[in-house]
Amino acid sequence: MKEEQMKFKVIDDKGKEIECEVLFTFESDETGKNYIVYTDNTTDEEGNTKVYASIYTPNEENLNLTAIETEKEWKIIETILNELQEEVKSSMEDGE
Repeated sequence: MKEEQMKFKVIDDKGKEIECEVLFTFESDETGKNYIVYTDNTTDEEGNTKVYASIYTPNEENLNLTAIETEKEWKIIETILNELQEEVKSSMEDGE
C-alpha cells in the first residue's frame, strides 16, 4: 500500500508558484513546536535534492510556514535527517 504524498504550493520571492512535497512532519518534545520538512524536488550543484524545513501549526485550514531561527532547532532537524538517511542506507545494504 503506497502512502499518498502530501503536496502544497508556495509563492517564491519572484511571485512564481512552486509545488512542494512533504517529506515528513514531527513535533519536538524539546521545543514543543511542530516542524515540516519538504522539498521542491530541485537539486543543488552536487546533484543532491534540496530539502527545506519550517515551523507549522497542524490542523490549520491554511498552511502557514514560519522560519526556523535558532541553531538548536536546526540541530534537532539535522539529527533526524541524518538518522533517516542512515536507515535508508542500511535498508539498501540489507537488500530490502
